[in-house]
Amino acid sequence: MAESSRSILMTADKDFGELVYRQGKAHHGIILVRLHGVPRENKVAILTTVLKEHEGKLVGAFTVVEPNQVRISRPSA
Repeated sequence: MAESSRSILMTADKDFGELVYRQGKAHHGIILVRLHGVPRENKVAILTTVLKEHEGKLVGAFTVVEPNQVRISRPSA
């Protein structure tokens, strides 16, 4: 649904990595949130910062957000 509406999907479900990298599924961008144990308020602050600082890099990318690291990659088509 996110791909058909040209939306970036934000999820905590690691299975999306499988869909993108192994199965080559189309996507408009995926943000995998790996902030387990981080208080909700801090998650919001971290994700807001990621969206602001990396805005132009997220479309078409697979992004992993961890407490002290953001990794942005472009899966092969």
